[in-house]
Order: sequence, then structure tokens, then C-alpha cells
Amino acid sequence: MTDDISPFGATVTTRPGKDPVAGGPVGGGPVDGLVVGADGRARCFWGAGVADYRAYHDTEWGRPVHGDDALFERMCLEAFQSGLSWITILRKRPAFRRAFAGFAIEAVAAFTAADADRLMGDAGIVRNRMKVEAALHNAKVAADLSPGLSDLLWSYAPPPRPRPPTGADVPALTPESTAMAKDLKKRGFKFVGPTTAYALMQATGMVDDHVAGCFVPPRRS
Repeated sequence: MTDDISPFGATVTTRPGKDPVAGGPVGGGPVDGLVVGADGRARCFWGAGVADYRAYHDTEWGRPVHGDDALFERMCLEAFQSGLSWITILRKRPAFRRAFAGFAIEAVAAFTAADADRLMGDAGIVRNRMKVEAALHNAKVAADLSPGLSDLLWSYAPPPRPRPPTGADVPALTPESTAMAKDLKKRGFKFVGPTTAYALMQATGMVDDHVAGCFVPPRRS
């Protein structure tokens, strides 16, 4: 199920906190719980490893993101991550932004077959033909949405709920992410299954899955 593996998917190698690249928790602490770092801050277990994950955990993940282009970027990156480690995407993100015109929907929607070939020759990004073509296709679909992509995606955000006690209590998908994926598919979007949709919801603050006790402030919509 190549369109449905997310940073918090079922396989060990694709979850940030259980990604071998992340190096595991530092400073002690339970797996799937909180880890107190050298700075004295308690973080979700997966955010206490390498610097890339720590910065992403502390400043981005779970913080509300609005705006059509910003949500389009997150949607594309979640799709490109499918089957890979999330840290790979984080480290390639600057190159992705250059290659995809900053993920401006109107600009990407105007990309041609020549642009697809250019992208396939760009070693800075993930060169997967199906994912590249899906991103270009999704831009065209997003450009025609009314209201825009941001309003559509946020319409599936559930009411706030308590933070999960541990990472083991974080679901891989929810009724809301399943409904979102079904709607997106009906509208013509590709590479956005229910688990990928839930990873998108987590990353953009539609849900707050920081573990209870994490120093990151609760989300504000």
C-alpha cells in the first residue's frame, strides 16, 4: 500500500521515533513516552534523537498550518515520504521547495511534461515517477478547488482532545482521516490514503498527538 505509509505508520522504519536513523531516545526515558533532553525539556520520544527530528518536533510538528500552498506542500511531502524515512524528506525539503517552485499551487499546476522530466533528473529530491506525476496532478486538482485546499482539509479537523499518554496510544488513522482521504480521492487527488491523511493532520496541527507532558504547548487552531 504505497500511498498509505506515513511518518507515524505501522512499520517501524517509517515512524520518526522508531527510525534507526534517529538514533533512538537520548538521556534515558521510555520508548513511546517522554525523554528529558540535556536542555531539561521533556520531549516526545521520537523528537529526542538527531537534531533534524528535534528541531522539527520542537518548532513544526503539531503546530497549526493554514494556507492553500502551505497545506499543498505538506500533502506532497507526506506522499513523497511513502515507503521512506521521514528524516530523508526533512533533509531534502529545501531541494523539494526549489524544485517545486515553493509548492505554489498555481505554479506547479502549470508544470509540463518537460518539468516532470526535469524533476526526475533532480538528485536533490525523491525521484519517483509516480509520486512526481501525482504531485503535478494534485496541483491541478487543488487549483480548481473552491473553497481552497486549506479550508477543505481543515473541515476534517476533529474537536480538541487530551494528548495521548504514550506514543503507543497514537492511532495510525481515524474516522476523520478516512473521511478526508475518501473525499480527496473522490475529487481526484492521488497518493493520499487514510494513514497518509492522518500523518498530514498530525503534522499540520489538525490534531495534537504530542505525548502528554511534552513541553511543546498545546495546539491552537
